[in-house]
Amino acid sequence: MTQPLTIQLISPSGFADPQAIQRGVQRLERAGHRVLGADSGLRRYMRFAGNDAERLDEINRLADPGVPLPDIVMAIRGGYGIHRLLPHLEYAAIGKRLQGSGCVLVGHSDFTALSLALRARAGIISFAGPMLAYDFGGTSTSSFTIDHFWNTIRTPSRRVRWAAKAEQDLDTHGMLWGGNLAVLCSLLGSPYLPDTDNGILFLEDVFEPVYRIERMFYQLKLSGVLDRQRAIVLGDFSGYRGDEYDPAYDLRAVISHLRGMTDTPVVGGLPFGHCRDKITLPVGTRARLRVAAGGQADLAFAGHPHLAAVDADARQMPQTS
Repeated sequence: MTQPLTIQLISPSGFADPQAIQRGVQRLERAGHRVLGADSGLRRYMRFAGNDAERLDEINRLADPGVPLPDIVMAIRGGYGIHRLLPHLEYAAIGKRLQGSGCVLVGHSDFTALSLALRARAGIISFAGPMLAYDFGGTSTSSFTIDHFWNTIRTPSRRVRWAAKAEQDLDTHGMLWGGNLAVLCSLLGSPYLPDTDNGILFLEDVFEPVYRIERMFYQLKLSGVLDRQRAIVLGDFSGYRGDEYDPAYDLRAVISHLRGMTDTPVVGGLPFGHCRDKITLPVGTRARLRVAAGGQADLAFAGHPHLAAVDADARQMPQTS
């Protein structure tokens, strides 16, 4: 008999589509897992999934020794809202309880703020990866996304390969970190951004005009972040919008300009972001990136929380509703 997982859902940002929540929970439960907290995604306070106190309490419960730790803490969706909570999280207590526990925290988009803050203030390694409503709760699911998630969190080390867009060969080491470009930039100069010198920085974004993407790259440049990295890895910039004043000013032009504004190698093509097929990446662990110019990228990482004791058969997911 396989061992089920306990999956605690949280809604630290926006409210979600009830049908997507239902589909996601049903898929996880059919796979034998125990899913808690689905109702949190149905709360609604202005644009948020509940008021600040409700959303804050969901995260701070991780610090309560009277509440059993789940195997996985998964965000239901992103949006906006975590910034309101950052000054009030119980970082020391959360860090003390989660260090070495194997508990997996996962999400993307607005979850980037929580992920980076927990690394900066509590030393916690979390994951940039799938969320319930979009990835598990869609009308269909991506076998690529789901399989990569389960395979990553059940092993102590992992290698990811993809067809790279790079201008030079590269072999480098550093702390793997990053996430949503706009959310990450909003933390610059705050105590919620970890020490990222000599890191491997991965970035993605969604529905941003290209001039704003370039402006955020400049924010990273002018703050010194870009030039202090070992590599910059670009994921998916879904639904980006060109500039009506110049049709030639598109994402390709912005990325070309990025390569010219820093000596840090820029590698493209990472399958991560607000897209159907995405990999799962730990935020805050050591990694090695090797790239052949115009060829394949190889990213290896280890030391992240994982669920090695749980039978992998318990995590097989149906791929359609």
